[in-house]
Amino acid sequence: MTIELETDPLNRIAAALERISPPPQPAPDVDAADAFVWHVSPDRLVPVRHVARVDMDLLVGVDRSRDTLLSNTMQFARGLPANNALLWGARGMGKSSLVKAVHAAVVDQGLPLKIVELQREDLTSVTRLLALLRASEARFVLFCDDLSFGHDDQHYKSLKAVLDGGIEGRPENVIFYATSNRRHLMPRDMIENERSSAINPSEAVEEKVSLSDRFGLWLGFHACDQDGYLAMIDGYCTAFGIEIAPDILRAEAIEWQATRGGRSGRVAWQFVTDLAGRHGIAIPG
Repeated sequence: MTIELETDPLNRIAAALERISPPPQPAPDVDAADAFVWHVSPDRLVPVRHVARVDMDLLVGVDRSRDTLLSNTMQFARGLPANNALLWGARGMGKSSLVKAVHAAVVDQGLPLKIVELQREDLTSVTRLLALLRASEARFVLFCDDLSFGHDDQHYKSLKAVLDGGIEGRPENVIFYATSNRRHLMPRDMIENERSSAINPSEAVEEKVSLSDRFGLWLGFHACDQDGYLAMIDGYCTAFGIEIAPDILRAEAIEWQATRGGRSGRVAWQFVTDLAGRHGIAIPG
């Protein structure tokens, strides 16, 4: 009777610990899809059956960035040396669209490349993610969209695990692509504020600013002019079979961008979406 009283609490404690710390998740099935999203609590790679992407031929005005990123990705997919890439610049100019389009182009050429999307908020879990990917024979583009850091943001320390890899180094089968509206991943006013208030201004923000230096490729995206904006719309209309008189198309497109207060690839796509809907033409989502 005494033994049962002593053992029963131990069993209850053991059961409680198992509930708090569940067994590790099984190895992900990377053959389930070409694209995944990383989730935490619990850690898992969720396959994406249909990736929301734009065909690379429809990305106008980014020829140099397109060719550079495609070449770098092809090298990596073939097991050759390649660089991490930071795509930075104006909003809505196709940074994330280019990453997804390049991945699709590489897969279409028969190279078994996977893409994994990582949210900035989950950067603290990246070491666990890299451990999963390192154990796989597949090759992965680890993609973080809209990456930036604020004044007291400590997530940037986790990013170093991707770019430098710590004592183990970055996994040979993983490359990191990120997009950001900021070249140095943090607002300029924060850089200046920290420099002006620090005891040693030259070192005040070096750790954060140097993050961008760890990317081998910097690809800049700049706001388009009116001709570029209209060329994007013409390309979409041709691809989707939207027929409209050129003068009417131009007038409507200019009016649309005026109501939005600016021009970008995103604004062009939103205009074409509206135009296609009004003409009863379905376009890819």
